Amino acid sequence: MAFGQKLEQLTVPADSRVARTRADVARSALAVLTQEGSDALTHARVAEIAGYSKTTLYSHWPSKIDLVLVALDALGDMPHHEATGDLRIDLIAELKLFRHAVIELRLDRVLIAMSQWASVETVSRLRDAINTNAQRPVRQMLEKSFQGPQLEAAISMLAGVVACPSLMFDTVPSDDVIEAAVDMIVRSD
Repeated sequence: MAFGQKLEQLTVPADSRVARTRADVARSALAVLTQEGSDALTHARVAEIAGYSKTTLYSHWPSKIDLVLVALDALGDMPHHEATGDLRIDLIAELKLFRHAVIELRLDRVLIAMSQWASVETVSRLRDAINTNAQRPVRQMLEKSFQGPQLEAAISMLAGVVACPSLMFDTVPSDDVIEAAVDMIVRSD
């Protein structure tokens, strides 16, 4: 961040109305997307839920993908397990939290909606941001045992245990499946 931008942030108070509007629209867009589906995500529907005019929404979020992007703001940071130092326990707990996020936050619907309207570059950027946040703890745990292609394969396999069934089959893995996947990775260590 440039010094001028830092100075401006210190001298100009943030408009709380703008922040409140953005938060309201983000929560409403996420609710429509996850509860009603991507076809229901329209400026009119989000405006109705958020209590703002369509004109306000169009002026700040002119396209449908802008509504998807603001909906992602409402997700916040993914929850993570506090590491215990036991690789197996920590990986299982982290994958269960990922599964919970898919179920509760309907990440599968968010990703599907993005793929319908966003450019390849936008989807790639958002997918990378979500993956970076979601994979950080798993990466840190596995870096002690794996490097290079083996590390990337282990991360992909573990993330795929939850992501693939949710995106491809609209289901999530049981605890037994998560534990089996982790055991396969831990045994290969």
